[in-house]
Amino acid sequence: MVTDISTLNFEASYSYADYLKWTFDEKVELIKGRILKMSPAPLRKHQMVSSGLLKQIFRCENLKACQVYHAPFDVRLLDKKKSTTDKEIFTVVQPDISIICDESKLDERGCLGAPDCIIEVASKSTIQKDIKVKFDLYEENEVREYWIVFPNEKAVLVYDLDENCTYRPRFMDEDQRFINLKVLGDFQIDLDEVFQSQSRED
Repeated sequence: MVTDISTLNFEASYSYADYLKWTFDEKVELIKGRILKMSPAPLRKHQMVSSGLLKQIFRCENLKACQVYHAPFDVRLLDKKKSTTDKEIFTVVQPDISIICDESKLDERGCLGAPDCIIEVASKSTIQKDIKVKFDLYEENEVREYWIVFPNEKAVLVYDLDENCTYRPRFMDEDQRFINLKVLGDFQIDLDEVFQSQSRED
């Protein structure tokens, strides 16, 4: 067991097998073997937006065919060889919200393989990771739908995977209120409701 994060070499490559041995308090993700520290506990605004999204998602009738999880929840992404042993998995992330419609990917430790949809709620400390590192990672692993939510701007970027396994931005009007969650049968998310409770705190 590793109890002190300072004993780890941040330039080294680690596997999920290593990750399971870490018992220190700091939260980390593994991106292709490299350790990325996660932010401390999210700000209240972040949590309110995440909760607002979850409340609506759980109302969806089509949710019966899928499972929804929020962080902390380990998603193990596979390399191109699709190796599934702990020593051969080098990416473990904890998305804010994951929607998985293939129950065979779920086990007691989380999700093994790409969720159908991932939603990340961006903050100052995570924005670069969300729009670049995780964007590339989720595209490579063929996550069908990727949302990046910006609480401060009260805005959302949505990317859909096309037939060439490339993310395409979904066109939306600047003042658009509803966004379809395609993996749940075009269930409409009301952005006014997502950001409403936050507005009372601004």
